Amino acid sequence: MAHETFQRTAGSLARRGFSDGSRALRLLDEAGLDPEGDPGHLRIIAALSAAADPDLALLGFARLAESDDSPAELRAALIDHPDLCARLTKVLGASSALTDHLVRHPGDWRELRGADAARAPSAEELRSGLLHLVGADPNDTAPTAAPTAAADCTDPEGLAHTLRVAYRRRVLRLAGRDLTDRCTVDEASAELADLAAAVLDAALAIARAEHAEDAALCRLAVVGMGKCGGRELNYVSDVDVVFVAEPAEGVEDAQAAQRAAARLAAALMRIPGETDSEGTLWEVDAALRPEGKSGPLTRPLAGHVAYYERWAKTWEFQALLKARPIAGDAELGAAYMDAIAPMVWQAASRPNFVDDVQAMRRRVEAHIPAAEADRQVKLGPGGLRDIEFSVQLLQLVHGRSDPTLRAGGTLAALDALSSGGYVGREDAAGLSAAYRFLRRVEHLLQLSRLRRTHVLPDGATPEGQEHVRSLGRALGFTANPVTDLTAAWRRVAGEVRRLHEKLFYRPLLNAVARLPGAEARLTADQARDRLVALGFADPSGALRHLESLTSGVTRRAAIQRTLLPVMLGWFSAAPSPDAGLLGFRQVSEALGRTPWYLRLLRDDVRVAERMAHLLGTSRYVTDLLLRAPEAVAILDDDADLVQRRNAELAAEADAALRRHGDSETAVTAVRALRRRELLRTAAADLLEVTGIEGVGDALTAVTAITIDAALRTAIARVERERGGPLCTRITVIAMGRFGGNELSYASDADVMYVHDPVEGAETGSATESAKAVVFELQRLLELPCADPPLRLDADLRPEGKNGPMVRTLDSYAAYYGRWSSTWESQALLRAVPVAGDPELGARFVRLIDPIRYPAGGIEDDGVREIRKLKARMEAERLPRGADPTLHTKLGRGGLSDVEWVAQLLQLRHAYELPGLCTTGTLDALDVAAAHGRIDPDDAATLEVAWRLAARVRGVVMLVRGKAGDSVPTSLQDRTALALALGYRSEDDGEGAGELLLQDYRQVTRRARAVMERVFYDD
Repeated sequence: MAHETFQRTAGSLARRGFSDGSRALRLLDEAGLDPEGDPGHLRIIAALSAAADPDLALLGFARLAESDDSPAELRAALIDHPDLCARLTKVLGASSALTDHLVRHPGDWRELRGADAARAPSAEELRSGLLHLVGADPNDTAPTAAPTAAADCTDPEGLAHTLRVAYRRRVLRLAGRDLTDRCTVDEASAELADLAAAVLDAALAIARAEHAEDAALCRLAVVGMGKCGGRELNYVSDVDVVFVAEPAEGVEDAQAAQRAAARLAAALMRIPGETDSEGTLWEVDAALRPEGKSGPLTRPLAGHVAYYERWAKTWEFQALLKARPIAGDAELGAAYMDAIAPMVWQAASRPNFVDDVQAMRRRVEAHIPAAEADRQVKLGPGGLRDIEFSVQLLQLVHGRSDPTLRAGGTLAALDALSSGGYVGREDAAGLSAAYRFLRRVEHLLQLSRLRRTHVLPDGATPEGQEHVRSLGRALGFTANPVTDLTAAWRRVAGEVRRLHEKLFYRPLLNAVARLPGAEARLTADQARDRLVALGFADPSGALRHLESLTSGVTRRAAIQRTLLPVMLGWFSAAPSPDAGLLGFRQVSEALGRTPWYLRLLRDDVRVAERMAHLLGTSRYVTDLLLRAPEAVAILDDDADLVQRRNAELAAEADAALRRHGDSETAVTAVRALRRRELLRTAAADLLEVTGIEGVGDALTAVTAITIDAALRTAIARVERERGGPLCTRITVIAMGRFGGNELSYASDADVMYVHDPVEGAETGSATESAKAVVFELQRLLELPCADPPLRLDADLRPEGKNGPMVRTLDSYAAYYGRWSSTWESQALLRAVPVAGDPELGARFVRLIDPIRYPAGGIEDDGVREIRKLKARMEAERLPRGADPTLHTKLGRGGLSDVEWVAQLLQLRHAYELPGLCTTGTLDALDVAAAHGRIDPDDAATLEVAWRLAARVRGVVMLVRGKAGDSVPTSLQDRTALALALGYRSEDDGEGAGELLLQDYRQVTRRARAVMERVFYDD
């Protein structure tokens, strides 16, 4: 070939993907291929260049052509059979080890030609073929239930060598289909496992021929474990086994039979593991047997059962998850599975089972060499073990009650877990895709040299980068193999790690694992007795709810069947289990097919537990949740339960007003916002995410924002009706507990209305306009709808119910200057503007400050008047029949006692202590104590009583769904209240109510003593 032609052809070959065009041209010449002539030759060269490693493929082809007695036949066959050409070139470019086999056995390229090369063999076909090869009859099970190899052998290297060569040929066929995408990675893994099982059966036949006397004494079954047992074996992996042995029929010496079985087992293990010209196939590893390497190699069935019943550790049951008989005595293997499987599927009931499995995964990860951690396909974070451990843990926990989950293979188990609702469809699909990708990478890594490895090459070295490049090309990343494969690996590993942490550490696993085995899945026969034992007052009604939730074959019903056995225990811990279960059914039905709902409960067990507690505790929360069941999502995170910022709430209220044109719809949308915040606050209260002060702050803030939005809507409506801008400015003044940031769930909003005519407006007309706005405001806030009404109470205005509803600022000034009484000064201590014109609100505050914080303090006549009012209120306003020691508001040591003490201190000392110019009761007590106006111990006693009384009053509303001011006298109601407040006794029953009663009386008695001493002390 002329120099110019040589250079041109070499350059063309380099562009085809061969790293050195000149070297490639020489190798093609040695292989008898003409890159410039025959079109058939060009097709072969194109196939070689499309291999994962074109240089490796070309070198292998040249070696094969050199070793073959008829290279022309090889070239012709490749030209005539494109499938053969694709398979052979792919194998040559991906596996130097299989290339070496082809060179040793040049005619074996024919294994890749024809229909048989494209067809997946069955497990029985593999077994029969290898047994026939060693001269054994696959159907011969007499006299000891296993075939025996022929005594004579034509192979000078022996039957074991013949078996190893046949195994390589089968792997060659599989690799040809695998590398040309004629089988999936799970099909390839299953075939490798079946092939390994066939090798073990043939190896046992050889061992029986070599140890005929031992074979006559025993029956031996080989049980596959790990990847072989699960039919997901790699190209090169240890084959984990356990041996079960029994005496042959008529043999009475059991110990002699075990010794004979051990010798047969040892002989079997040596055959695949020996090294000859074919190399080593793989190691047979029996370390998963009872007692590991310290235990006997074989045991009788009774010995296995006794060990697993008494001594086995958690990890050993996890290992047995994939166990299946693969060789030897099939009847004995089946008996082993019948005896062991029930123990495997009850292992999750063992103490600390879930924690043990999780700890084992962490130990495996901790022992990975640091230099390999980010390249470990199998053991590292985001690797195959993350998927396998997650799947196995879910199987073992849920599989004891759901037989559909008892699959040995990871992918089959994932499909079952997804179908049963234990894993979300997207999560299962993500893990399945990741598993296939990682196994594909692992297979390609091992095919290269047929060595056991799970570590990606180090891309920092030139050799490693070339290996990564060939891996990338084999996986279909042809544009930029190194970058694309690296990015794909990192993406998959990150997603696997995320899903592993989500599923493997799912709290529901621990909760389900702790259930007694019979309760892990509800049945109609078992449920009634369990419901009675759990404290359901109406087990028949509860059973109907359960049947409604769990019947059918829908995914929703499947998830409910997993959740409800656990949730029943949580319902039983609530004050009203029946109400809780009913509420759960109603919420679940309301949400219907909403996809996120059950997924949320399944994946975050804290939501399910919190939901059970709230529904079984609070009628108020249940009612709110039924009006907006989608709000259950806020239970996912404490951050979603804390009070939202006022600016955020105000912005949402503004958006609601802008979205709706008519007043009624706009204010209804704002009231819906208030309802969501009431639910958020109530849930945070009962779940102890917030305290009583946080409850008051949250309720006050959302009430103020609701009133402000409704006021703006009312003003707009009056302006539309009157055909022009309002002729007066209006502000709403919060009073009482509203002004003190101390609203409870049952509180009305105490308010006063102030208006101030704009310049030039006639006072009478301005007042009529203000009255129209106020009445429209009240109407809008009390419109019948699904949301709780917001009642505005203006009884604290001047002259009370007899006075005008709204006054001008000047009218307030005239009234307070001439007619104001002491009780009004006291009431004004809590006055604060909350809605409307802010400048007018500020002017009102400046007006009333001298009245509520009188210079020099309140006079003695005023103190006497306040004391008379307090005594009169106790005598007249306490409801008839109410126990004064249990009334939270007006009773002895209750809210009123504490608040009047604080307010008297403010009237006396606020002029000299600016810190007392506050609307909050506890704030006033703290300031007074800090400045010596009240003994700190007395202040602390009053604060404890106020907190307890306020909490009891609020939780009464939460539990009953309606207001109540007294500690219940009914034992049942008091017990429910006590449990909601967190009181517990040994029986969690009436004892909790008695503890509350004792605590309340003791605390309020002390507060009453302080009140009488401080309030009446001159």
